[in-house]
Amino acid sequence: MEHYVDPLEKSVLEKIVSSRKCIFYSFMLTENVSPLHSSIEMKSLQLWPLLLLLLPVLLVNFSNQLEDNKIPPSLCTGHPGIPGTPGLHGGAGQPGRDGRDGRDSAPGEKGEKGVGGEPGDTGFRGLTGDQGNPGDKGDRGQSGECAIAPKSAFSAKLSEGRTKPVAAEDAVRFDKVILNEQGDYDMETGRFTCKVPGVYYFAVHATVYRASLQFDLMKNGHTMASYFQFYGNWPKPASLSGGSLLHLIPGDQVWVQMALGEYSGFYSSSKTDSTFTGFLVYSDWKNSAVFAKGEGV
Repeated sequence: MEHYVDPLEKSVLEKIVSSRKCIFYSFMLTENVSPLHSSIEMKSLQLWPLLLLLLPVLLVNFSNQLEDNKIPPSLCTGHPGIPGTPGLHGGAGQPGRDGRDGRDSAPGEKGEKGVGGEPGDTGFRGLTGDQGNPGDKGDRGQSGECAIAPKSAFSAKLSEGRTKPVAAEDAVRFDKVILNEQGDYDMETGRFTCKVPGVYYFAVHATVYRASLQFDLMKNGHTMASYFQFYGNWPKPASLSGGSLLHLIPGDQVWVQMALGEYSGFYSSSKTDSTFTGFLVYSDWKNSAVFAKGEGV
């Protein structure tokens, strides 16, 4: 004879039997009862009314414990179950929403100036750029101080047969002009007057005859050079030459002067001459008031 048992009641009773190790109740709750155990079945039938009375109380008690997950350990002392198979990996969830933007904070304080870095390596030289356009023509410059090169030169000689003695400290007047384009030499006084500042070269060539000769090259009354030639009653004339470079400024004068009256052997003839020559080597035209006006001389 088969007896139907409610699954919930069966579960509860199994827990009671398991916790109390009641072999008898476990045997009574089996779904199929063998005919060989009829006597036991009769006894179990007699206990059913009692079990039915206790069933509501047990259900309430166990349902509360199950809901609160507070089943006493002594009631759950069955053998551990076989571990379940691990579940499959779940799919990726949807991305969450963007969070709210934070509030702007006040600007921070300015930091200290950092230490300067080391100079970098020199770069490669760049390519040559294109040639630029020609610039505008500049303004014309001012006129120079001297557009014409300054000039000054002269040469003069004694007249033929002029052998009269010249007194000491007198200027020798070379009265026959060979060249005097600028008019700087005066044959009446025998003196050269400077107009162009600069360096000049003066030379004197004398023919000595019938007497010894000594003369000086003078500048503004000062002796610049002296020359002497002794005459020893030679049958033919001798010669005496000398020259010097002098720096002059406008107004300076240069001449030849006799040193001693007894040594005045200047001589001139158709065959031989005594000359006085001078010319400008180079000028100080930048400092000259004459050439600042652009005058050509």
